[in-house]
Amino acid sequence: MSYVIGIDLGTSAVKALLINKEGTVAGEASRSYPLYHEHTGWSEQKPDDWVDATLEALGELAAAIGPEASAQIEGISFSGQMHGLVLLSGAGNPVRNAILWNDTRTTAQCREIERTLGDKLLGITRNPALEGFTLPKILWVRENEPAAFEQAELFLLPKDYVRYRLTGERHMDYSDAAGTLLLDVAAKRWSEEVLAAFELPASFCPPLVESHGQTGTLLAELAQRTGLPATVKVFAGGADNACGAIGAGILSEGLTLCSIGTSGVILSYENDKNKDFAGKVHFFNHGKEDAFYAMGVTLAAGYSLSWFKKTFAPDESFDELLAGIEEVKPGAGGLLFTPYLVGERTPHPDSLIRASFIGVDGSHERIHFARAVMEGITFSLHESVDMFRAAGKTVNTIVSIGGGAQNPVWLQMQADIFDAKVVALENEQGPGLGAAMLAAYGSGWFESLEACAAKFVKHAKQYSPQPEAVEAYKGLFRIYQQVYAQTRSLNEALAAYRS
Repeated sequence: MSYVIGIDLGTSAVKALLINKEGTVAGEASRSYPLYHEHTGWSEQKPDDWVDATLEALGELAAAIGPEASAQIEGISFSGQMHGLVLLSGAGNPVRNAILWNDTRTTAQCREIERTLGDKLLGITRNPALEGFTLPKILWVRENEPAAFEQAELFLLPKDYVRYRLTGERHMDYSDAAGTLLLDVAAKRWSEEVLAAFELPASFCPPLVESHGQTGTLLAELAQRTGLPATVKVFAGGADNACGAIGAGILSEGLTLCSIGTSGVILSYENDKNKDFAGKVHFFNHGKEDAFYAMGVTLAAGYSLSWFKKTFAPDESFDELLAGIEEVKPGAGGLLFTPYLVGERTPHPDSLIRASFIGVDGSHERIHFARAVMEGITFSLHESVDMFRAAGKTVNTIVSIGGGAQNPVWLQMQADIFDAKVVALENEQGPGLGAAMLAAYGSGWFESLEACAAKFVKHAKQYSPQPEAVEAYKGLFRIYQQVYAQTRSLNEALAAYRS
């Protein structure tokens, strides 16, 4: 039996999945590593912590299946947390800790990027300047740590650093490069105009490669350390959201991903590189060659329900909290919730806005509030679906993963609010599976990623929109869309009173 490994390098831990040719998970291992918050808003990690954790996870997988089976591992690929900055010296060593995607120190640099590039920013990079992206971090280091920046000759993203340490080769795939604000997304090349505007040499950027492209083989000493064969092929991999899309089979027009974790993501496949969303949603290169995806983000999706449970039912399970939720009709008895607990991203990039319950009256019970929270999260995600459709995209099938896919009532609610067929997965492995699929495709197991998905991605129950609920939610959604504008100034005034 042949195997591939998908490595998902997350913010808190790395997870390695061993997958066979049937798409079955034959083993998994994970290792955690610390986060460093030296100042408010800072979020950093030590790049070599990722490497050590990855090698330990690989060693555990190999030991679990034994040397004979380990010799049948053909390929390794990666999914990685996006945007994080790793600056390398000429000798290939990090000059400082990595600055992560959730670091917020770079507001001034974002404004500088906007002033310098103006309308060219969206025209080239297809994304607005946000604190999480990589270019603002580069500018911050140059301005605030000139001695460290003087040593830097190249930058990498997190998974690319791990892959470099495993192979000795430095590359970056298009899907991860799209989140740097340095890539001409449509042309699939580093933007000479952006680099020149900020006086960065072309040599500062690594060579670009497709996500399924082979970038080397495992270094001999690391093969010996982990118990993997030195012949194992190592492939570029992709950004976590791109790999999550691959792992959910989002590989053709009309297919959209709904992922509800702490935050929520609506991600839709796109084959038109010129599709213009005016920066209201993210537009990135896909892990599939010459494809793209549009993506909207709800900052407090699953977190909103977790907050509600912690605050009003701390000693109950989610099943107990939501018992009877299906008996409450759409609209929760005229109660609306906006999930702005920590601000919002799409379509309102606003750090000051906060959540609201609108329409509370004496007839409402806890179950109405719980239903309103679920509906509000889904309405927020639907804002992205609504924008996709307004831009001419087809959204008719949505694959739902994460916490929102664990509750049948919520899955039906998604189908009704999105007015689309919603599909759950039998065995949800997320970005790690997508990384393994890139290794399987790169290793020649399948003629295309679509053929790989047909084997590896297994659909479970489907939920179709119910016409009466669809109509009710259409009206409620238009009311929901008014709440942001009508509470914005109130929340700005209240910000001074927040502790």
